[in-house]
Order: sequence, then structure tokens, then C-alpha cells
Amino acid sequence: MKLIISPAKKMKVDVDSLAWRDLPRFLDRSQTLADTLRSMSYTELKNLWKCNDQIAQLNFDRLQTMDLRKNLTPAILAYEGIQYQYMAPGVFSDREFEYAQQHLRILSGFYGLLRPFDGVVPYRLEMGAKLKMGEHKDLYAYWGSSLAESLCSETDTIFNLASKEYSQCISRHLPKDTRMITCTFGELQENGKIIEKGTLCKMARGEMVGFLAENNIDSPEDAKVFNRLNYHFSEKYSNENNYIFLLEK
Repeated sequence: MKLIISPAKKMKVDVDSLAWRDLPRFLDRSQTLADTLRSMSYTELKNLWKCNDQIAQLNFDRLQTMDLRKNLTPAILAYEGIQYQYMAPGVFSDREFEYAQQHLRILSGFYGLLRPFDGVVPYRLEMGAKLKMGEHKDLYAYWGSSLAESLCSETDTIFNLASKEYSQCISRHLPKDTRMITCTFGELQENGKIIEKGTLCKMARGEMVGFLAENNIDSPEDAKVFNRLNYHFSEKYSNENNYIFLLEK
């Protein structure tokens, strides 16, 4: 079983806490992206990134000196978003880190597919960004089926904790013999509908990764006992490929 999660926009450099082990497997394609971004003007990049001047200037400056082989941070420590805060890799045991390295994969618009101990640098490039790459109209076309093929060469069971923006890179190209289970963390409404709230979902996804690592879970069925943040598995609303966890108020 492999777990897939989204990256986070906010990143940091940490070259001291843990050593990185490998370079990302699609590094050559990441370098092509870096070269393309570096050729763009500040205004073009700001429009691509859809951010304020402070964030745009930070990432514009990063691009000018970006070296994909130096001053690298293990991917699992490089992202600072809510999901990663609730995953809390900073307090992982050695066994939990090894679980993550074996089971967890991070999807990325810039790096494609990352293992937790792949060495990365800070970047800003969402998968949904409207970046034309040669004959490819956007990043979904640029990465094509390569991410799904790479992931599915390792497993026939994918536990999806990523947002749709990222998970569709895999689901669009999923082989017929590969099972993909998507987790929904939602609230049941009086009309019977289940709604997801962005921040709460990110929190729950991070907690789920930490829970799976802590308990060394390698079967999707065993994840049903997850009960953190007042979420509980709903047998009634779930099916084979969509696990529903409802928030109990």
C-alpha cells in the first residue's frame, strides 16, 4: 500500500535535522521546469503563482539561485502547511520515518513524485498552475501518465489522502488492476449531504498519515479504526473505493 498526499505552498530549508537520502526520480524534468520558470519575468511569475508581492519576490529570488543538487532538505521536513503540521514528522520515531519512506509518496507540480527522504529545495509551483511546457498545455499534460506509472510499479493499492488537484494525476491514469481508496473527511448535514471543509480536511489528512505510521498500518481496511480529531469511519456512507470519516460534534 502506498499513501499519496499533496505538497504545501509554504516550504523551509532544514539541512541539519535529518540527512536526505536520494535525489528525486524525475529531477531532470524538474530542472526543465526550473529553467522555464527562470526565463519568465517577475510579472509573469506573479500571475502564474497568484500571490502577493512579498511571496512573489521570495520565490522569484529563490529561482535565481536555485540549485536542485545543493542545500537539500528531506521532502517530509520541507513542507510547512497545515497537513504537515498535523502529521508532525518532527516527532516521528525512527520506525515511523521508515514507515513513511516505504509507504508515503508526495505529489508535486515541480518534482512530480517524492519519497519522504528525497532531497528538495523550496519552490512554488502548484499542479493546477497554467504553465505551458512546449507542446504540453499545462502541468497535467507535462507529467502525463509518468507519475501513475511510477507509483503503480511499486504497489497495486493506493490510499489517497491528496486533494483532487493532485490526486487526478494518478486517478486519470490508473491501471485497471490497481485499487485506489480515497478518504473523505466530512460533516453530515441534515439533508444527508456530506460536506468537506478545507482546513479540517488538511488537518485530518495529516493526522491520518501520523496515525498510519504510528500503528505501522499496511492495509486500507485497518485504517478504518482512525478516530482522531473526532472523526470516525462511517460504514453506512463508505464504499470499497471511498472511505468516509464523519466529524462527530
